Amino acid sequence: MTSTALTTVTGAEAITAGRTSLGIELGSTRIKASLIDEEGVQLASGSHTWENELVDDNWTYAIDAVWSGLQACIAELHGDVRDRWGAELMHVAGLGVSAMMHGYLAFDAAGELLVPFRTWRNTYTTEAAAQLTDALGQNIPLRWSVAHLLHAVLGGEEHVSRIARITTLAGYVHERLSGRAVLGVGDASGVFPIDAETHSYDVVKLEAFDALEAVADVPWSLGSILPEVLTAGEDAGQLTASGALLLDPTGTLQPGAVMAPPEGDAGTGMVATNSVRPRTGNVSAGTSAFAMVVLEKPLGGVRDEIDLVTTPAGDPVAMIHTNNCTGDLDAWLQMFTEFAQLVGADVEPTELYRLLYTHAMTGAADGGGLLSYNYLSGEHQTGVASGRPLFARSQDADFTLANLMRTHLYAAFGALASGMRVLGDENVALDELFGHGGIFRTAGVAQHVLADALDTPVSVSSAAGEGGAWGMAILAGFAARQAAASDAVVGAAGATSGAAGAITGAAVSSGGVDGGLRSLADYLTGVIFTDTEFVTAQPDPVGVAGYADWLAHYQQGLPVERLAGATLR
Repeated sequence: MTSTALTTVTGAEAITAGRTSLGIELGSTRIKASLIDEEGVQLASGSHTWENELVDDNWTYAIDAVWSGLQACIAELHGDVRDRWGAELMHVAGLGVSAMMHGYLAFDAAGELLVPFRTWRNTYTTEAAAQLTDALGQNIPLRWSVAHLLHAVLGGEEHVSRIARITTLAGYVHERLSGRAVLGVGDASGVFPIDAETHSYDVVKLEAFDALEAVADVPWSLGSILPEVLTAGEDAGQLTASGALLLDPTGTLQPGAVMAPPEGDAGTGMVATNSVRPRTGNVSAGTSAFAMVVLEKPLGGVRDEIDLVTTPAGDPVAMIHTNNCTGDLDAWLQMFTEFAQLVGADVEPTELYRLLYTHAMTGAADGGGLLSYNYLSGEHQTGVASGRPLFARSQDADFTLANLMRTHLYAAFGALASGMRVLGDENVALDELFGHGGIFRTAGVAQHVLADALDTPVSVSSAAGEGGAWGMAILAGFAARQAAASDAVVGAAGATSGAAGAITGAAVSSGGVDGGLRSLADYLTGVIFTDTEFVTAQPDPVGVAGYADWLAHYQQGLPVERLAGATLR
C-alpha cells in the first residue's frame, strides 16, 4: 500500500503520461466511466443517470440519449480528474465499452437504425425463443439478439428485408468509436451460441438457423449480418478522431487508445471479481441479477433456466439470469429517504441504506411472514410473463421494520435462488461465489443474505461496489498491454506509436512479454488482484433454513403474482 503523497504523484503522472485505461459501461440506470492505472487502481470516475422508456410496448432507450449520456459521463470524469489530480485527461492507453447484454439493434447498409433499440427487458419473444431452442438444441433465452431477430421475422416486420447487420448496444457504441464491427466473445454469446473450440459462432447452429422455414425468404444469411467475434486482448481497433469527439466534444480526449473488444455487463462482472477460471463464479446484482459459473464440463442437456454463455476469454459459462433484482428495493429505500427528509432528518442516502440494511439482519430468519415480489418486469425464471411489484403479509405476520427490510433483501435474490437450484441438479462444481454490485457496499448484509440463499460461501472485496465500468477498464488495460507486448515481441517496441506505446515498458517488466503474453486469468491474478483482500461469508445454518422457508412461501405465492401481472394493466 502506497502513501497518499506517493499515490497522488503517481496518479497524476500516469494520467499526464497516458498510462491509464478507461472503461465505460452503459447499465440499465446509469452510464459509468472508470479510469484506472496499470495495476487496476481506480483514479477517477464519472456517471450519468438515465432511464429506459416503454414505447409502443417496447422497452427502449433513445439513441440520442446514448450519446448525450456518454458525453455527460465523460464530462463528469474530466471534472473528477481535475479535482483529484489537477491534471487533464488527454490520452489513455486502453479504452473499452460495455453495456447491458443482449437486446437488438438492426441497421441497414447505410448504417441507419431500422427500429428503436429493443432491450433485454422485453419478454415478447416467447415463440421465437421456443422455436430456436428446439432447432438449435440449446436454450435460447427471450432476451438474446437472435430471438429478437426471429421474432421480427415471424411478425413480418417491414425492416427485416433491409437488415445489413445486427449488434448489441456495446457493439454499436464500439463501432462508432473505432470503426470496427466486432463483439467480445462474452457479449457475442448473448447474440448467438458460441463454439467452445473456435470461440466464434457455432457454424452448425448457424446452418440450422438458416434452414428454418421462417427465414427461407429473407435476403441474408445469419452469419453475414453478425459482428466479428474477438476474445479478450485481441485487436479491436483504436479510438478514432471522430470517435473521440463523440465521447468528448470539447476535444480534450485525444484519439489513439487501443480499444478492447466490447463486452456485456456479465463479462465485466466476472472480470471485476476475478472469477474467470473453472469452478469459480460470481453474482452481479443491479437492476437485474445474474450468476455466472465457469464450467469444467458440459451440461447434461438443455435447461430452460440456464443460458450457455462465455467468459471474455471464451470459456463456457452457465448463466442464471433474472430480470429483477434491486429496482423495487431501491424504490422502497427512496420512500424511506423521503420520510427522513419529511421529519427533518439530515441523513445521507448511503448512510440511511446502511442503517436499514444493518437493521434488516436483526429480523426473523424466515422474514416473519412477509412476502415481496420485486417484479418491475416479467421474470422468466419463475414463469411470470409481466411483472407487477407486489408486497404481501399474512394476518399474523410479525410486521416490523427489520422484517420488512429483510424481506426486500430476500426478494432481491428470490428469482436467482429459484434458478440456481438447477445447477445442483446438474452437479455443477462451484467452490466459491464472488459478490459484485452496489447492493454489496454495506459490509456483511447482502453478502450474508446471498450466502444463505444459495447455501454457498460468498466473497466480497473492497472493489465489489466499483461496478462493471471498472471491470471494463481492466479489460481495456489488458488489451493495451497485450498490444504493447505483441509489438515488443516482434521487435517493434521502440517504434510503437500511439497510446499502446506508453505502457510497453510496463508490459515487459510485469511479465507481459517474458514467457509469452499473459492469459486473462493470469493477468487478473498476477497484476490486478495481487493485493486484494476478500471477506468471505459462510452460510449460516439458521439463515439457510430461514431463507429456504421464505423461498418456499415465495414460490407458493407465484400464481398470485402471475395473475397480478396479467390483469393489472
